[in-house]
Amino acid sequence: MKELQDIFKSLTSRQQEVITRRFGLGKTEPETLAEIGARFGITRERVRQIESTAIKPLGDAIRIHPVCNKLIQSINSFLVDNGGVVPADRFLSYCADQNAGVGEPDVALLAEATQNFSFSAEDSNFNSFYYLNKESFRLAKSFIDAWVKIISGKKSVVLAGHYSRELQSFIEEKKMFVAHAENYLAISKKIHHSPYGDVGLAEWPEIKPQTIRDRIYLVLSKEGKPAHFRTIADRITAANFDTKAALAATVHNELIKDPRFVLVGRGMYALKEYGYESGTARDVIKKILAQEGALYPKDVILAAQKKWFFKENTILVNLQNRSHFERRSDGRYQVREA
Repeated sequence: MKELQDIFKSLTSRQQEVITRRFGLGKTEPETLAEIGARFGITRERVRQIESTAIKPLGDAIRIHPVCNKLIQSINSFLVDNGGVVPADRFLSYCADQNAGVGEPDVALLAEATQNFSFSAEDSNFNSFYYLNKESFRLAKSFIDAWVKIISGKKSVVLAGHYSRELQSFIEEKKMFVAHAENYLAISKKIHHSPYGDVGLAEWPEIKPQTIRDRIYLVLSKEGKPAHFRTIADRITAANFDTKAALAATVHNELIKDPRFVLVGRGMYALKEYGYESGTARDVIKKILAQEGALYPKDVILAAQKKWFFKENTILVNLQNRSHFERRSDGRYQVREA
């Protein structure tokens, strides 16, 4: 940011270099106190002192600089208008729109020097965000916690596709602006969007599956029909649950071991809860004929494809196996008596 470079002229050369390296201004990467101390041959505490003595006059100069002060006021208004808490990417985009030369290091320095707003780095519970003050963050956290508690008891409703409806009701109940609520929820890692557009708690395997078995389950439930294990592996990889590609062999092993999945054809698997049953084509035909009695080939095919996934030709070929089936004079087939 050009204006900050002008303000820097009031600092000593050592202060300028320390601030530049600490915040990663220009083309440098942010450095720790220890790294800067080692570079200058001084202690990290001495580096901290140099930084501290430089920050206060920088803040004073920023507040009276027309362009910088205007930017600070604009940032404050933006935070207020958005509930006091804004995700980092959106906040930085706004700052860049206000001044084309503003980058993340410049914003970090503005926050530290003026204390008009603050930054919170990503951790296990939150994505990185900027906030106006501690009270703003407290309100955001309180809203997030309350919403998480609400949907924890409405899992089936949320997974049925009613997340937005429930959230709208909750926002109205809290008498809150929608934009504020959206910013609050955007910083929370407890709320997650699945690759399929579903929203819910990150702890739910239907939303953010952690194991390969849960990923298989989610893929098959979204497919809504049987799929080959290689196709399932491809779908998992394409969903980008993480950076690793799903191996077909690994997927196949998990499909075999988990009772939620049933083999319904050559390499084809389906969800048992959808009414599918496992078995080879021959076993399936035997089961159908034992239950229904003698049937014409077309009826065997229709019955088989209700719960299994065999090609018509596969069923017809198996019906020709005289060791297990026999054709009656009327063209119907039945199980051959032992």
